[in-house]
Amino acid sequence: MKIATFNVNGISARLPNLLRWLVESRPDIACLQELKIPHDKFPEAAVREAGYGVIWHGQKSFNGVAILVRGAEPVEVRHILPGDPDDLHSRYLEAQVNGVLVASLYLPNGNPAPGPKFDYKLRWVERLALHAEALLALNAPVVLAGDYNLIPTELDVFAPERWVNDALFRPESREAFARLVARGWTDALRRMHPEARVYTFWDYFRNHFERDRGLRIDHLLLSPPLASRLAAAGVDREVRGWEKASDHAPTWVQIAD
Repeated sequence: MKIATFNVNGISARLPNLLRWLVESRPDIACLQELKIPHDKFPEAAVREAGYGVIWHGQKSFNGVAILVRGAEPVEVRHILPGDPDDLHSRYLEAQVNGVLVASLYLPNGNPAPGPKFDYKLRWVERLALHAEALLALNAPVVLAGDYNLIPTELDVFAPERWVNDALFRPESREAFARLVARGWTDALRRMHPEARVYTFWDYFRNHFERDRGLRIDHLLLSPPLASRLAAAGVDREVRGWEKASDHAPTWVQIAD
């Protein structure tokens, strides 16, 4: 089973690239973020024509998450992260897929930091950690896949010294991610590539992609029953080089049957 996560950075503009990637990579499950489209404008017909069942939670101009399943239908469990009934942003979607509990998530950026946006980011991570602990208690195959907007370590950024004051890399952010993982999750990409500089995001400025000045902020965290079946993990880096590309590249894991 191949499970992928892909921040499309606006599905309307990136739909041809998304459909091309689905054909070429053939993920069994694809978690999307940053749809940036109202819920009723999601291109459901095009996705289904590509062979994927889909659920999504849209939001005009911002956020938005989806879960696609090749040849089957995801069964929605929830579309709001527990812990704050007033937070209705489209940042979390959870579904059952062929015996695996899948979450597609898009964490807040948090900049400028410090400030209210950074405080919201840290609260969101803590809510995620509490919910993730409840998911671990199920002792079931679970994957938390998405754009975390968190750089875990210096190995995950091209120039650490330039990011020390950014919300993605501040000590509070890194410590929050470390605490989340330490509760029992496996950072799949890092597990399979323990010493490599593997990036999932390159911004559009100053030829960062061509110069490989990237960040690793897209993560797939696996529960123990799923981590025990982890066979491979990687990044479809070439997708970032396509015309009108997202600033993220799809990131994936291969799970043994």
